[in-house]
Amino acid sequence: MVRRIESVSSDARLTGRGALLTTASAALDAGDSVLLTGEPGIGRSTLTAVLAAERTAERAGTLVLRCAPAEAERHLPFLGMIDLFSEVGDPAFEVLSSHEQALLRAALHRSAARDAAQDAARGRSYGSAYDDVLTLRMAVLKALTALCERSPVLLVLDDAQWLDRPSAEALAFVARRARQLPLTAIAAVRTPNGPAGAGSGQAEALCPGPVVALAVPPMTEREVAALLAGQGGPAWPRPVLARLHTASGGNPYTALELSRALAEESRATGRDPSGPLPIPPALRRLLLARLAPLTPRARRTLLAASAAASPTVALLRRAGCDTAPADVHEAVLLGIVEPSPAGAVRFTQPLMPRVVYEDAAPAGRRRVHAALAEAADDPVERAHHLASLSPGWNAETAAALTAAATAARRRGAPAIAARLGQLAADHTPSADPAADADRRLTAAEDAVAAGDYALARAIAHEVLAESARAADRVRAWIVVLDSSGQAMAEVADVFPQALEDARDDPELLARLHYRLSWRAWLVEGSAAAALTHAADSAVLALRAGDRRTELLALTQQSALEFYLGRPGAERTLTRALAAPQDPLVLFDHNGPVFLKHRRHLLHDRLDDARTELRALVYTVRYRGSAESLCQCLSGLAQVEILRGRCEAALDLAHQALRVAEQAGLSQGPAWYAVALAEAAGGAADRALAAADRARRHSEDDDDQLFLPRALHAEGHVRLLRGEPDAAVHALQRVRLLETGQGQGDPAVRRWQPDLAEALVATGCADEAADLLAETRAQAVRLGRHGLLAVLDRAAALVTEARGDPDAAVARLELTAARLAALPYRLEEARTHLVLGRLHARRGAPVPARTALAEAARLFTRAGARPWLTVTTAALDDLGVPASAAAIPAGLDALTATEHRVAVLVAQGASNREIAARLTISVKTVEAALTRAYRKLAVRSRVSLARAVMTRGGTR
Repeated sequence: MVRRIESVSSDARLTGRGALLTTASAALDAGDSVLLTGEPGIGRSTLTAVLAAERTAERAGTLVLRCAPAEAERHLPFLGMIDLFSEVGDPAFEVLSSHEQALLRAALHRSAARDAAQDAARGRSYGSAYDDVLTLRMAVLKALTALCERSPVLLVLDDAQWLDRPSAEALAFVARRARQLPLTAIAAVRTPNGPAGAGSGQAEALCPGPVVALAVPPMTEREVAALLAGQGGPAWPRPVLARLHTASGGNPYTALELSRALAEESRATGRDPSGPLPIPPALRRLLLARLAPLTPRARRTLLAASAAASPTVALLRRAGCDTAPADVHEAVLLGIVEPSPAGAVRFTQPLMPRVVYEDAAPAGRRRVHAALAEAADDPVERAHHLASLSPGWNAETAAALTAAATAARRRGAPAIAARLGQLAADHTPSADPAADADRRLTAAEDAVAAGDYALARAIAHEVLAESARAADRVRAWIVVLDSSGQAMAEVADVFPQALEDARDDPELLARLHYRLSWRAWLVEGSAAAALTHAADSAVLALRAGDRRTELLALTQQSALEFYLGRPGAERTLTRALAAPQDPLVLFDHNGPVFLKHRRHLLHDRLDDARTELRALVYTVRYRGSAESLCQCLSGLAQVEILRGRCEAALDLAHQALRVAEQAGLSQGPAWYAVALAEAAGGAADRALAAADRARRHSEDDDDQLFLPRALHAEGHVRLLRGEPDAAVHALQRVRLLETGQGQGDPAVRRWQPDLAEALVATGCADEAADLLAETRAQAVRLGRHGLLAVLDRAAALVTEARGDPDAAVARLELTAARLAALPYRLEEARTHLVLGRLHARRGAPVPARTALAEAARLFTRAGARPWLTVTTAALDDLGVPASAAAIPAGLDALTATEHRVAVLVAQGASNREIAARLTISVKTVEAALTRAYRKLAVRSRVSLARAVMTRGGTR
């Protein structure tokens, strides 16, 4: 069944395996063999085939010898050799003696006289048989040596764990003696294996050394999505793709099987794909086969582990599994359970616990739940098992489960709370429909907090189908709205129905007007209309005594007033921050504490903004929603960019993206943060790709709030890359959108300086001057001092374009001094870069060198690699080496790869040795050395080694 993976993709690079293939190709270029390891279905066969195809395409004339043994055929002697030599004719054996030819032809079933070969295969215990074994192996070695004299030979050994013993022994014999031959191998071996299979160590012995062993990693969610899209199946929404990725563990075969089964079930039943994923019989059999080697005792222990919410060895022992340590160790050896020094029991395949549980007899499951309920010291865990022991309606069980859900919610585990709440509703007697609806809706709200939007919507629609109570229906509609994320346009038809259900209830209307405010901003792009709804919501919530909604509405009202440049914004935020506070609002990204950091940014208080966000991130990780965590991480990344801490910003932005992907959130905001972070401290090409992803996600969601931000990121990156025309195109779209939405405070979203610089670069200085005058008037009225300093940099460019470079220099020098007193390190560095370029255009190399050196120093300290590259290029244009420009003498200017290459050069390694050590290509090493030479102002390997030793070889 694993062989089905061979048809997963005709080009493995399309599904995200490019990095692994590049590493493997570099190893083969260096003359090494490659061993690919991985679990069944992970894609070893596909990668092996792609590597072999690329190898033969790149090196014409390479002879490829292949074999792909099967488990059922591993007892057939010499079958592997027969497959390998199937494309080799008898003339290739003429270099052998007659006795060697006879033995080899017999082993390959090319001769009727096969007794000697069969004796060699069996290894009979008399001298002639042992002589024949050696002779046969020498014949294989000589035949391969002869082939290597004509052309390089590549052995492709797929599923090497099933290779028959005589073939394996012959290949191992060759591998130990083939180090001087142009003979390499690509082998794929299944790990972990049962007792019958060869381990990766045995497979490594089959390959001529040195051998580079590469574990084939699970696919990411994006890679799984690309894989499924390439198979012509359904276009699953992001939440379903996230569930398919989680359930498959990133295994492409499992993901494909689950997707096909889900598609078949959806077509046959019309059921929503948000329900439990069906496990197809073939996949179930494959998983059960992995359990077959387990002893019955270990199987019972794993059943208990599959039934527990958070299984540990200690819990299993308390539940009567006295041999749990040994049983778990047995499962670890078989690759069923991950090793854990802490004693946690975690299955390697996410579907395995479900398969183990469903395969057990009902009586066995009841015994396990009873034992675990007795052993559990956690009320949440105990309630889960009691519910399993008490099927059907039971008021006491429902109450216990409701209490457990409350406990889970308080400890910051909304996903567990949602599951327990569902169980509580399932056990609620039919005579109490109000309690049933309340428990279901509470579970749905917990699911929203956990980021499980598919579950939240499914529960909400259950309530809408059954309940006629206005309060229940409006709560359900709100769950549908809140689970739509940024894609609120998709649920626009919900509002009329919800408003009809709410009628004249001020509490219900307050909650709906709050969401109407978001709709007006996200979908309609009207901040003024959004402000009206937010203010109405705050008034209605105050009348109804709903402090939670009032706080959210006041925060939204304040955010909109800041955006529109209204003077009452500060007063409204003060009201939102006043007591009493609601704990849930405190940990929400739409709450007043999150907005508080934005107020700090408007007043140039970056350290205060960072302090607020760091505290919020810490709390939200444990008690908030996935969306709040994503927004907090993104916000903190942007603050770190402004502070000139680009490496920290990169890490935070990519954390935000992982949270968004795992929770199935709209990814536009996260990709926007990644784009800014990559532009600041990563790579310009990655920044542009991230900005494009942010734009496409925002357009797909019809999100008018984040679309201009995504476009600003694109324009910013285009400007960085020296593409002013493209920058103007993107930033003019931003201007149109922001003006249409009513932006009145330019410091809220600071796109104006970038657009002004791009306009000057494209010869539109007058238009830039008009934009700067308009923006300056707004900034002066609101006291936005940091923005005014950045606007002065763009104004200096306008002054130069109008024919007064001396005045432009004076203005830039003053701007640099002002920014030095403010916390904007990247803006200060950019100003020195602009000043250096201006001096260069004036034909003044000495002040140009000084300004550019200061820019380089600031960019280096900030870790702003893309900007440092631009500055270095400007110095190169002056004909000034980096050292002469006073760039810091340390190694901080080098990227991580350049630094590792430089250190290895200092240790005396050759380019080929460095490539093998770092698993990169020789060309990559050469390019990294060239960049390191330029940055450190050295001209030879000796000078580079001296620089590393004198300037500190470690970071």
